[in-house]
Amino acid sequence: MGKLVDKIAVVTGAAQGIGEKVAARLLDDGATVIILDVNFEKLERTASVLDTSGENVYPMKCNVADPEEVTKTFSTIYEKFAKVDILVNNAGITRDSFFHKMTPEQWHSVLDVNLNSMFYTCRAVIPHMRSQQYGKIVNVSSSSSWGNLGQGNYSASKAGVLGLTRTLAKENGAKQITVNAIAPGQINTDMTKNLPDDVKKMATMLTPAGRMGDPAEVASVVAFLASDDSSFVNGECISVSGGFLMV
Repeated sequence: MGKLVDKIAVVTGAAQGIGEKVAARLLDDGATVIILDVNFEKLERTASVLDTSGENVYPMKCNVADPEEVTKTFSTIYEKFAKVDILVNNAGITRDSFFHKMTPEQWHSVLDVNLNSMFYTCRAVIPHMRSQQYGKIVNVSSSSSWGNLGQGNYSASKAGVLGLTRTLAKENGAKQITVNAIAPGQINTDMTKNLPDDVKKMATMLTPAGRMGDPAEVASVVAFLASDDSSFVNGECISVSGGFLMV
């Protein structure tokens, strides 16, 4: 508690699920949190639940797959707050299909949101973080980065997140900027709740913990990486999967 006092954090894809819980945890740890999502109506509801005072959580509509919109949004953030200490790249979508049936739209939409968006957001904050010689970036990958049936687009995007994370860590570590990733396994979110029951059962069987994870458990790891407790952790990917066994 209180480890992030005076820190300004930005969380993408924060209207629900993992992003919402990450925002809640960073707020509990003392940060001022700007939450971004394309669904502003849901984002405003989330903000009102997280912070009834309206003073510590700021919702901003942003399609992170649009580079111009990202540039405009972060310009507004810097005008208001002067800095960004923590960036959590959580926004993500799925458009599942076996590869031989996958359309270009399914491929590009997933890569745009899950991977290209991180290029846009990191490009918006890293020059400032280098100037202030401080920054914490946490990118959300997935256990599916190793490959998963029907998720060629999703797996490719999440594998790309790992390569980007490690490169940015190497390029910016000397400026006291850490860039790390997390790889959630099977987590109870809106993205997974509509999975067929047999798929959920199989996922549980492949998880030594014997259950699906809670978004708050993912948020705890993000909070560690966003704090100075992780000052010598850089370029890593931490699995938050209950030991999920990919097959």
